[in-house]
Amino acid sequence: MNPLIIGNWKCNPCDSKKTEKLFSEIKKGLPKKLKAKLVICPPFIYLKDLTGRGLEIGAQDCFFQDGPFTGQISVSMLKSLGCKYVIVGHSEKRAAGEKDKIINLKLKSCLEKRLVPILCIGETLKQRKSNQTSKILRRQLEKDLKGIVKKDIESIVIAYEPVWAIGTGKACDPEIAKVVKMMIKKYLRELYKTDKVKIIYGGSVDAKNALEYAEAGMEGYIIGGMSLKPKEFIAILNNFC
Repeated sequence: MNPLIIGNWKCNPCDSKKTEKLFSEIKKGLPKKLKAKLVICPPFIYLKDLTGRGLEIGAQDCFFQDGPFTGQISVSMLKSLGCKYVIVGHSEKRAAGEKDKIINLKLKSCLEKRLVPILCIGETLKQRKSNQTSKILRRQLEKDLKGIVKKDIESIVIAYEPVWAIGTGKACDPEIAKVVKMMIKKYLRELYKTDKVKIIYGGSVDAKNALEYAEAGMEGYIIGGMSLKPKEFIAILNNFC
């Protein structure tokens, strides 16, 4: 199974010209024999400009229905643009107040429209230091996956993103990530009797540690800051040729 690599551009770049330059440089520098699925997730306003140009495009978030919801972008809209992936439940959204009930509705909407949701889960530094990682992640999974049946669970990608490692430069030790992956897999076996859900890692991934995470069994990455630096991003991808 080839790794899944998500480039999450977050609220960048600041204009269309810089977006075009970034996209072109990444596309130009791609390894010819890349053995990974690459997905770029730009801000909503650039989706239409970047779809259909040779790279898979995903969205950074979604809303779970159409209608009178000012400022929202529905899954139907994303599908009409050619998006195939959607990040759901990112820690920055959770920190802004997004609840598991809403995340659950977003997951179900993505599955209904046959888009692949990238479900982000993770604990804070305080929670890790107090040995609550297992409890927090299990609770997030229980609530986020409520009502999702076995035939759909294998269409979801789960991204372990320890909150304390995102954008801090303090990457999670690969062995810790490996233990967490095994914990998530165990829970999914208990609930769904499957080992086929892809588990990826996010949090200060760079060219030096990417291979270490792969060797620890992670099945891909969600990459923020380094996906905005073409040379560094390509260096990460070069680990998968």
